Amino acid sequence: MAVAVKIAKVSKRFRLYHERYSSLKERIIHGGKIPYDDFWALRDIDYEIKEGQTLGILGRNGSGKSTLLKCIAGILQPTSGEILVRGQLAAMLELGAGFQPELSGRDNIFLNGSLLGLSRREIEKRFDDIVAFAELEQFIDNQVKYYSSGMYVRLGFAVAVNVEPDVLLVDEVLAVGDENFQHKCLDKVKQFQNEGRTIIFVSHSVDLVRQVCDSALVLGEGRLLGTGSPGEMARLFRDHLLEYGTLGAEAVSLSEEKEDGCNGADTAQVHFSKPIKLLEVSMQHPGFGERSYLLPGEPLTIEVLYEAVELLSDVVFSLAIHDSSAQLIFGSDTEELGEVISISPGKGRVLFHFESVPLFDGEYSLNIGIRSLGGITYDWKESWISFKVVNPGRANGLVAMPLRIEVATTESKVDMG
Repeated sequence: MAVAVKIAKVSKRFRLYHERYSSLKERIIHGGKIPYDDFWALRDIDYEIKEGQTLGILGRNGSGKSTLLKCIAGILQPTSGEILVRGQLAAMLELGAGFQPELSGRDNIFLNGSLLGLSRREIEKRFDDIVAFAELEQFIDNQVKYYSSGMYVRLGFAVAVNVEPDVLLVDEVLAVGDENFQHKCLDKVKQFQNEGRTIIFVSHSVDLVRQVCDSALVLGEGRLLGTGSPGEMARLFRDHLLEYGTLGAEAVSLSEEKEDGCNGADTAQVHFSKPIKLLEVSMQHPGFGERSYLLPGEPLTIEVLYEAVELLSDVVFSLAIHDSSAQLIFGSDTEELGEVISISPGKGRVLFHFESVPLFDGEYSLNIGIRSLGGITYDWKESWISFKVVNPGRANGLVAMPLRIEVATTESKVDMG
C-alpha cells in the first residue's frame, strides 16, 4: 500500500520570550538580544501513514498534537526533518481558520476553496452542496463575524470535505458542533473511509478514536510514545495520563529527576504514586464454573478489589463495556448514580451488579476506572476483563428484548407470549 503522508525525523522548536523590550534604549543596552528559552513541541517524530488509513492522534494538552497537524498541513515548517504529502490535502484545524470576518459566508467559501486549490468554476459547482451541508442557507450572505461558533465549524468543515481531498486533517473541531452535526460529520468520515481517502484525526475522546480510526499513535511532551491499534493506544494514553493524574491530590511520594534540556537548561520531571489503585477483578453469573458464557438476560456481578494508601473523601468508580469492534455499549459511574464515596486506607472491594445483561452473541470487554469528583484519574484498566454472551434461541440482533405477540381476529384472539 502506498504512503500518503511520510513524517521523517520531524522536530519543531518554538522560542519562549520572557521579556519584551519596548524602548530603543533597552534594545541598545541589551545589544538587540531578547532572552528566550527553546521549547521543543515535537522531537524526532518518525511515522508513515498509508493511503486509506484513518489515524487517530491522542495526547495530553501540550503534547504536540496540533503542532504536528499544522506541520503536515504546511502551516508550520519543521525545525528539522521533513514531511511529504501525496495528493490533495484539506485541513480543518481550528475554529474559523482562514475565514475573513468582514466577508460574507458566500465570499469565504470562494476564498477558502481557492486556497485549497479549487478553481472558481469548481467552487460554483459545489457551492450548493457546501451550503446545504453547513445548514447555512439563511445566513450565507451575512458577514461571518456575526456567526456563532457552531456556524463557523459547520461552514469550515463543509468547505474542507467538499473539496474531496486525498488527505483530510481534523483537529478536535467536531466537539463544537451540535449532536446532529457531529453525526453528519461522522457519516462523511465513513464515506471518505469507504472511498479509500486518508484521514488524520485528533481528539481527546478515546471512544471516538476507537470508533472512527483503524490505527492510532500517542504523543507525550512532543515525543512519539507508541503506535498501534486504537485499543492498545487507548490503554497507553490512559497509562500516560495516570503519570499526571494525581497532580491535584496530595502526593504520597515525590521525586525529581533532572535531565538535560535545550541549550543546557534543566527540565524537572515529577513522579507521583497513586493514592488508590486497582488490584484484581472477577465476575460471577448463574452459570459460572459450568460454562464460560452468559445467556441473554442473565444477571452479572463484577467484583473489583482496590487498595488505598490514604483517606479519600470523593472517590468515583466507573465502568464501561465495549463490544469486539470497540463500540461503547454502556458506561456509568457512582457519581452518575448519586453515590458519594469515602475511602479509608487499606484494601476494599466494589461490586457492579447488573440484574440483567440484555445482549446477544458476542464478546464484551470491561474498562474499570477510579477518579475524583474533580476529574483526577487515580487508576484505569483498559479491557481488563471480558465476558461472552451466547444466544441459544433463534432471535437475532444486538440486544435481547422481551417480546410478547398477540394475533387477533374478529372471531378469536391468540396469545403467543
